[in-house]
Amino acid sequence: MKYICIILATLQLWTFNIFTLGKTQSIGVNKFVEHQTFETFGTSSAWWSQTIADEATAREIARLLYDDETGLGLDIYRYNIGGGEADNPDCRIWDVTRRTESFYVFNKETGEYEYDFTRDANARRMLDMAVEYGVEEVILFCNSPHFSMTVSGQASGGLTEYASNLPKENYAAFVDYVLTIADWFVAQGYPVTAISPINEPQWKWGGDWVGQEGCHYTADETVEVLELFAVEMQKRNSPYKLSGPESGELSPGYYEYIDKFFASKILNDFCDTYAGHSYWLDNKLDIKAAAGEKFKNEYPTKKLEMSEWCELPLTIDSTTIDSGIYMANIIIQDLNLLGAVSWQSWTAVNGDGLMELKNGELVIYNRYYAYKHFSQFIENGMKRIDVTDSFEEKSQIASTAFRGNGKTVLVLVNNAETDQEIKLFGCYKSMDVYRTDAENNCAEIYSGDYSRRLTLPARSITTVVLHEYF
Repeated sequence: MKYICIILATLQLWTFNIFTLGKTQSIGVNKFVEHQTFETFGTSSAWWSQTIADEATAREIARLLYDDETGLGLDIYRYNIGGGEADNPDCRIWDVTRRTESFYVFNKETGEYEYDFTRDANARRMLDMAVEYGVEEVILFCNSPHFSMTVSGQASGGLTEYASNLPKENYAAFVDYVLTIADWFVAQGYPVTAISPINEPQWKWGGDWVGQEGCHYTADETVEVLELFAVEMQKRNSPYKLSGPESGELSPGYYEYIDKFFASKILNDFCDTYAGHSYWLDNKLDIKAAAGEKFKNEYPTKKLEMSEWCELPLTIDSTTIDSGIYMANIIIQDLNLLGAVSWQSWTAVNGDGLMELKNGELVIYNRYYAYKHFSQFIENGMKRIDVTDSFEEKSQIASTAFRGNGKTVLVLVNNAETDQEIKLFGCYKSMDVYRTDAENNCAEIYSGDYSRRLTLPARSITTVVLHEYF
């Protein structure tokens, strides 16, 4: 059977374009063309985790996000090391939910700042529950240095737009502050795998806009700060990686941040990944493809992590299938075009997130089920492989495929307003099919022998798990 399948699959691949032309749309995979090895899915804890006071609600959220059997089975919990705006008497952030409570507090008796790790209790409890449900990686990230270290005395950015809010004389203090907190979490047994001290450095942050914590850095300033982290982490033999710089956009206008990051010998030697966000490039396939080609051709030994995305601005009703389809398309674009080895959402519990707490009730959004089509089935260590299809150039079916552990996972998004009949090709033992549409939420609709015929309902997401003979 093994050799028959190999011969059959090869013949199908060779004759694919000839025998499918003008007939039912066909799709399959080419396992001989491999791309990136996938690592992890995740989400962020900011700024919702500190607002969840009810323990039962917190546990339900943790289960939905991190449980392998009944939830999304996410691997990464991004914990926000806040800049302390909840403690700042001069805070200008108008949304109180975006004011963070810091571990770094001023002691009036001694006149010094000191660490108090009993603080941020709700967020720490959520972290505990996430770990309990199986989180394997904790990434500690900052949106800004602590407000006491900044030029403006605020963590919401400088008083002047596009000016760094961290003076050079405080670079070392910022490094020590982040590593002290990270080392404390490690000492408590948390699986801290990375720190990410800089967030979206290219944005203006501050001035009259103070919607959240943030800090601007030029590309050179970004490199200088991260180099200090790398040097100090090597001195301390830190057991976690340095992640960054969380670039807010991966378009040519901001390639300077990528190129200067890897031009630094210190960072090039110390970091094997570059973290960036997939904002402002929704459905801009040419720009994403160019960024992916840049990484593959210019930095072939490095990996790209897509560490933050949500719909900006939020225009689609989060409860509808349209919101899920939109997110699924973005994930496919980032996996296929950027070659991302990790995909992480922002944020988990919010109006633009995966769910939201409304009047004490947890509302699950359609994006949650869209995410599940990927996180529940694409396993760590699987390789992305080519998808071969007979779809027209402007087909409304988007797809991606991953292979490993004796199975192939094929995710299909039908963006059309009509059902699409497709024919699968390949040789498999059995298959499982999961669907999200107007009636189903990542529900299993078939499990059994391999069938080559498949219907993709209008406006739907389908995950097909193909079990191999060998």
